[in-house]
Parts: sequence; structure tokens; C-alpha cells
Amino acid sequence: MSHPPYVIDTMISAKSIAARIEELAGEIEKEFAGTDKLVVVGLLRGSFVFIADLVRELNLPVEVDFLEASSYGDGMESSREVRILKDLRGQIEGRDVLVVEDIVDTGHTLAHVTKYLQSRKPARMRSIALLDKPARREVDFKAYWTGFEIPDEFVVGYGIDYAQRNRNLPFIGKVRFTDAAE
Repeated sequence: MSHPPYVIDTMISAKSIAARIEELAGEIEKEFAGTDKLVVVGLLRGSFVFIADLVRELNLPVEVDFLEASSYGDGMESSREVRILKDLRGQIEGRDVLVVEDIVDTGHTLAHVTKYLQSRKPARMRSIALLDKPARREVDFKAYWTGFEIPDEFVVGYGIDYAQRNRNLPFIGKVRFTDAAE
């Protein structure tokens, strides 16, 4: 499948992301102070860079697990049908859980995953999203913590992709389609 030519304009710099993650880690440490082990659940694939940087900033005992949910495929629009593609390896019953998402757009994925994980009876569960795009929200769901609120733009970088590309960018960039590559 061929994609139209595009350029990527920086929206949030790597330095701004790092500073915000440091702030968020402090808030998470206060919320989960005294926990014997926090289970940090990353939603693949988009959150992998965020979760790596976040857990390195946490001064808490952590266990990392992953769950893969999909509502996008290779397109730019959510299908609104959330499917669990990879489940957790560990148990979360009676444990403190932090669900880490890259971006909350329509809200369907994080709402579905939260409900799915809540059925496993964690002691306490919170969610964090690097990006929040409230203009696109279709379900009444908001992450407990948010890194940045962004306008309704298609973004890539810092783990977020367009057709499996651009995850490796160290910043969040806005995709701008062009008539020809600039």
C-alpha cells in the first residue's frame, strides 16, 4: 500500500517530553508511595518508547508487562473495534497497576483496556497517556494523567507510527501531506 508524500513538523520536542515525563514520574511516585511493586502495563506498540523512559524515572519497585490492543491497523482512522492481540503474561489481581498509553484519541482503546483489566481485580489501577486529543473523543474517558493535550492533528514519533513508520523519531511531529516530497 503506497502512502501519499508527507513531511513531519515538530510539535513537541524531545526536551519537552523528557521534562514532562520527569514531572509525571513524581506524581506517580506520590500516588503509589508504599506499594510493594507497581505493575506498569504498556499498550503496544505505540507506548514502548514512553514506557521505557517513564519507568527509568520512577523511584518505585516496578514490574513491566505489555498488552497489545488494536483499533487502527495501518490507517489513520480508528476502526472503533478494539481487539486484544497480546495479553498480559503476569497476574494483576490485588496489585497496583499503571496502564501506559501513547495517545487517547476517540477513547475507545483505553476505555476498553481499562474495563478489561479492571475485571481482573487489581488493588488500584490508574492510566497515563503521553498525548490526549480531546477533540476526537467519542467515549467519556480520560486518562488519570496526561503528558500533553494536543489539537486534532495526525501525529507520529516517540513510538507513534504512520503505517509502522516514524516510531523512532525522538519528538512528536505533525504529519503534513504534500503534493510532492519537500
